Amino acid sequence: MRLALTFIYSFFVFNCYSQTFIQKVENAYKAFENDPQLKYATSSLTILDASSGVVVFSKNENTGLAPASTLKTITAATVLQILGADYTWKTTLGYSGVVSSEGMLNGNLILTGGGDPTLGSWRYSGTKPELLMKKWVQAIKENGIKKITGRLVADDTLFGSQTLPVGWIWQDIGNYYGAGPNSLTWRENQFDLNFKPGLNVEKPTVLLSTSSEMPALNIINEVKTGASGSGDNVYAYSSPYSNIVYLRGTYGIDLKKTISASMPDPAQELVNHLQDTLKSLGIFFTLPATTRRQLIAEKQTNLSLANIISVHTSPVLSQIIYWFNQKSINLYGEHFLKTIALVQGKNTDTSEGAEIVKDFWKSKLNIDPNALNIIDGSGLSPGNRVTTKAMAKILLSVKNELWFKTYLESFPVYNDMKMKSGTINGVLAYAGYQTNSSGAPFVFSFIVNNYNGSSSDVRQKMFKILNLLK
Repeated sequence: MRLALTFIYSFFVFNCYSQTFIQKVENAYKAFENDPQLKYATSSLTILDASSGVVVFSKNENTGLAPASTLKTITAATVLQILGADYTWKTTLGYSGVVSSEGMLNGNLILTGGGDPTLGSWRYSGTKPELLMKKWVQAIKENGIKKITGRLVADDTLFGSQTLPVGWIWQDIGNYYGAGPNSLTWRENQFDLNFKPGLNVEKPTVLLSTSSEMPALNIINEVKTGASGSGDNVYAYSSPYSNIVYLRGTYGIDLKKTISASMPDPAQELVNHLQDTLKSLGIFFTLPATTRRQLIAEKQTNLSLANIISVHTSPVLSQIIYWFNQKSINLYGEHFLKTIALVQGKNTDTSEGAEIVKDFWKSKLNIDPNALNIIDGSGLSPGNRVTTKAMAKILLSVKNELWFKTYLESFPVYNDMKMKSGTINGVLAYAGYQTNSSGAPFVFSFIVNNYNGSSSDVRQKMFKILNLLK
């Protein structure tokens, strides 16, 4: 009986759409495909009825395309399913050795990362750098520690030393949006740069200041002054754990903007900051701050920890998902993949997390893993390939989850529609939810690869089709 009712409803939905809506979408999409900007492009659109799951329209729905940041919708849905909306990460501060009656710690202070992507972030009330510094200083004082004969060590080993997903490109990884995950991430693994343009176009700029506290970091400024209205075309070039950053490109002569780059070694940056804070309060170390990764590289593997004096707990996952989608924070997606690999007892390489994503949706929705040919969690890699059919099915499936409301709230609003965007070189994509003026709800995924010309023009042409869902 239920099957019969489903069939009747599906037939009714299709029949209602077929005479009006479907024809309009088909005509609009045909015109879109024939547009000169799409001459060498591949595009795909899948629209589902969000009440029944019926396919309202689809074209090239089984063609794998680079999804850019719309991949975040799948990553977010997966980690919410696997970890739960209330999942949190913990960062601990402790010490090895013994504290004497005079306040001398004969041992090390150790800050151990648990994979928290928000540690030191300015986006949440309880994660700001100054609050964490205050919390850790207070814990040290409460335990009577006044001087340390050893080191302040950042234990950054939980996620391993491979920070960047395979497939991220050189032009991206030195910039803030290309910051890789670290089990002891700090300030979203980015630092700020302030420039003064030259007096004339093509003249050198002056790097006025940076927010980095890494004295060993050598920043070489090769940025030239750009024309008025040219804006920010500054790129930072560096690699993980490097001590040198090259700044290249142009900075508009009329621009007043802070530029952000990725930290080569965020764990080292964090303990430098904490050690400087303690020094300003009269608490000294006999040795410089370091990371466990560096100690291992130096064959110093003996690092015991016996006494935990402070535990910091991250915001819950649902809060983090909000910013993940709203501001398209690539770093978060890579933390998510490493974390689901960790909780399932796998190697924390990004590739293991990607396999878990594919296996999960194969098990839950019977989605062919080849339809989710992903190599990261953020969509930054141009090597990702996802079908619009798979993406739309996943978005449809989560509508009945208890956390769906917060998931939906994480989607930005573009074109007066609740949808996640995706943009990398030659790629534009949108995925989300829309209810039309008659109350009919839709789920959609729309991806274009290898268009030519202006991205803003292609965007408006995509919006013209999506407007039919309103």
